[in-house]
Formats: sequence, structure tokens, C-alpha cells
Amino acid sequence: MPIYKKNGRKLLPIKEKKVDLELTIQKLVEENVTEIFSLVYVCSEYPLHNLRIDTLAFDEEQKSFVVIEYKKDRNFSVIDQGYAYLALLLNNKADFILEYNEKCQGNLKKNDVDWSQSKVIFVAPSFTKYQIEAMGFQDLPIELWEVKLFENETILFNQLRASEKSESIKTIKKDKNAEVVSREIKQYSVENHFRQKGNRTRAIYNMFSERMLELDPRFVINPKKIYIGFSIDRNNVVNVQPKASKVVLDLLRVRPQDLNDPEKKTRYMNHSYDWYHQHVTQFDIKNEDDVEYAIMLAKQVLKRFIG
Repeated sequence: MPIYKKNGRKLLPIKEKKVDLELTIQKLVEENVTEIFSLVYVCSEYPLHNLRIDTLAFDEEQKSFVVIEYKKDRNFSVIDQGYAYLALLLNNKADFILEYNEKCQGNLKKNDVDWSQSKVIFVAPSFTKYQIEAMGFQDLPIELWEVKLFENETILFNQLRASEKSESIKTIKKDKNAEVVSREIKQYSVENHFRQKGNRTRAIYNMFSERMLELDPRFVINPKKIYIGFSIDRNNVVNVQPKASKVVLDLLRVRPQDLNDPEKKTRYMNHSYDWYHQHVTQFDIKNEDDVEYAIMLAKQVLKRFIG
């Protein structure tokens, strides 16, 4: 997709430049990994058992490790290489814990990490059609990110997704690495959150999600282990947690006093800043009227997020 800059009434194309993954993009990602991927940088070029991880990062919200790899050519299997790195991680947990604690001056313990949320991110100037369509397998803890560099120093990071979801990767991937990964890593869907819930809770969620997607076309539904996130550019704006008889709305980065809450229905989530590194205010959605109130609150959070 061409990118232009405005010069009066005329649009001038911005030319794409060749990407130097090793010297330019890797250094740029490592210095801005929080801004780009909402992660914490751990280390670069981490060697372990004949493999070398380009960039090791940590997801503080999910409490999980993330491997970032940079690819100059397109002749590789995203699934085979991705599973090799994940198996390395899962088979050597103590080494990764030690590396994090040494480089980040942390006190992380093995049980503090949610290993089921580990993943690999591949970054490259482009990917083949087959690599992109491989992302259509369900339960695949791998992401593809295309990076483009332009002559005006604009840089584009774009996550590539398959055109549709197919069968689970567990049904076709049967080697040793796949067994290790499939045993420990779990990818979540919206359906996972409603298997033990009633139809009423699902109906409330459906009403809320439809309204949220109408608020901003950039919203992406992002299911995680304990919540379903509504995110823009990988950053969650609000989360929802389906319960037995209600849906709990997490309003992120705000306290009750930051909101126009005329009926005083919100509550502050105690210790949220200690755990999530941000303030979280909650609201219970129990019926259709509550959905309207929830959308009113979510609009305020969205406005603050955009601002």
C-alpha cells in the first residue's frame, strides 16, 4: 500500500528504503520494544544450546517470555523455527529466569511466569503467502510482523494475519518440539471464556462487543488467559472478564475519580497498579441497561487513550 505526504494540494509518494535488519531494525526494536510490542527488553543475542535468540523480551502483563527473531530472507518455516525456539524456552526455564533476573535486576521465580503464554515474534521486510497462511492454524503461539522503512524516516510495523482460521496446529504437528510446546502453551479464544458460563452472560458480552467495535474501527478483540481485551495497536483500552452471571469491565489507566460516573457504579481494583503497572477501574455489566452505561464509560477511556 503506497504512502504519501501532502504538499499543498498535491500528494507526493514516500519511497520505501531497504531495511537493514541486523544493524538498524534490531537495534531500533530493542530500544523501543515497549512502544512497539508493549514488552520489556531483557537481552540481545542470547546463546543457549546451539541456538541464538536475537532478542529476548518479557511481557509483564501476561508474565511470559517472548522471543523476537529478525529474518532477512523468506526461505524458512515459521512453524518449525518458531517451535524450536519455544521448545528451547520451555526446556530451559531456569536459564531464562536467571537471564531475566541478571539483566533486569529482578527477583523472578519459575512459578511467577505463565509459561503457557510464551510466544515467538518474527520480524522481516516481507513474508511469503505460505508463511502468512500458516498463521491461520489455531493454537499457534507465533506472530509475523512486517517492517517497512521509508525515505522520510517513517517506519511501519504491521502484524500479518491469515485470511481465515483453519484446524488446530496440534492435529498436524507431531514432532518432539511440537509435543513440548503443545503440552505447555495455550492459545485462548473468546469461546474459551464461555464454556462454563451461561447463555445470558454470552448474550451480554455479544451486545457489548458489537457496540465496542462500532466505537472505533481499529479495535481488535484480543483474548487472553483471564480476560478478553479490546486493543488498538496492541495496547488494550478495556478488558472484559466473563463471570457466571455478569461480565466485569476493566477500564484501564483510570481511577474512579478520572471518570464521569453519575451513578457511582464503578470501583477501583485494589493493588491494580502493583500487579498491572496501571490503574484499573471496574464496572459490572449484568443486563442490557448496564451495557449502555459500560459503553459510556468505555468512550471516556478511549478518548483518554487516543489523547
